[in-house]
Amino acid sequence: MEIKHISHFTTGSTAKLFGLMPDGEAIHSYELTNKNGMRLKIINYGATITALKIPLKNGEIVDVVLGFDNLELYLKSFDLESAPYFGATVGRFAGRINNGTFSLNNETFHLNKNNNNHSLHGGNAGFSQKVWKVKNVNYDKNPSITLTYFSPDKEENYPGDLTVELTYTLSEENELIIDYKAMTTEDTVVNLTHHSYFNLNGHNSTVSDQELFVNSIKILETSNENIPTGKLVDLYNHSFDFGLPKKCPSKIDNTYILNKENKLAASFFSKNNNLKMSVYTDRPAVHIYVGGNCFDIIKGKENANYHSLSGICFETQNFPDAPNHSHFPNAVLKKGETYSHKTTFKFEMY
Repeated sequence: MEIKHISHFTTGSTAKLFGLMPDGEAIHSYELTNKNGMRLKIINYGATITALKIPLKNGEIVDVVLGFDNLELYLKSFDLESAPYFGATVGRFAGRINNGTFSLNNETFHLNKNNNNHSLHGGNAGFSQKVWKVKNVNYDKNPSITLTYFSPDKEENYPGDLTVELTYTLSEENELIIDYKAMTTEDTVVNLTHHSYFNLNGHNSTVSDQELFVNSIKILETSNENIPTGKLVDLYNHSFDFGLPKKCPSKIDNTYILNKENKLAASFFSKNNNLKMSVYTDRPAVHIYVGGNCFDIIKGKENANYHSLSGICFETQNFPDAPNHSHFPNAVLKKGETYSHKTTFKFEMY
């Protein structure tokens, strides 16, 4: 693959070959480091975060996201019984779309179905499985990387050519900032999110003893196939109420409606190493999912055996199936308009 697009990088570029796609296209890994020694690794396959290493007060370094050591395993993971989407960028539409269909401008669109009878996370080969182009890398203060993807009209049967630009920034305040922008040539639906599995005790551990807080008083009611019914469930006295921090549940796969007045969506805390992660977003919801199981079929980084309690996802996004519910937040991106979305994961040591 030609990599002329990185010829303007600053001296000291850490782009490294990560692997080859089946057609021979090269995938590269990029590493950003802030002044505190926090390190972020990204590959341009799926605009995926493969590592996020945080130095602790005791001098140890903890990698707080799940992932794989090579490209072959990322490719293989999409063949698992339940693909984990480790660290990936999800699109064109995150979450499920009921029966893989939606109507827009009096036209019905039939998406590819990849989850029972539904479309999940963009379909058979969403943005998580695409090769993104690296537009720019900044290794100075608040280092960042910008990647782009062009999704052609009718890819996975979505309307319109969609151009997506994504920037990961590692701030000097130990924040991982994710900025998304998208534009379309035709009216379409868009819902982008990030799918890292976090574990503040380290990727080869369990999240069961870490504390979860979610700034929400309502979740979406769903069917037994995780499709929103359109109803909202009050969390008062509900087992999934995390308005006060409590231990991470062993099973959760729910969309929390966020309190609009406050951009703090959720937080996660490990008493084991006194590390806290706070999630801030301008999206109307965060979908929280605990998992990471690789079913003893493939191994994670450093030969880790990932299981159903290996990590927790904070998928900041619009409501799943929003195009099919008129009272859900608008998911339509009109021609000439710009989709924008910002989410920040802030890490603090106590």
